[in-house]
Amino acid sequence: MRKDEAHELVNRMPENATWDDLIDEIYVRQVIERGLADSRAGRTTDVKDIRRRYGLAE
Repeated sequence: MRKDEAHELVNRMPENATWDDLIDEIYVRQVIERGLADSRAGRTTDVKDIRRRYGLAE
């Protein structure tokens, strides 16, 4: 996260946001960005394989 992105994130939060709220937002953004990077790099698993692994119906 760049400094300007961090400022944007803080500025979009409500006035009564807490440090915990900020940490949660940063964490969610980080997880999403990692997932997108994995997807772009082809590090994905087909939904059918996941369902089969956990015994879920298709």
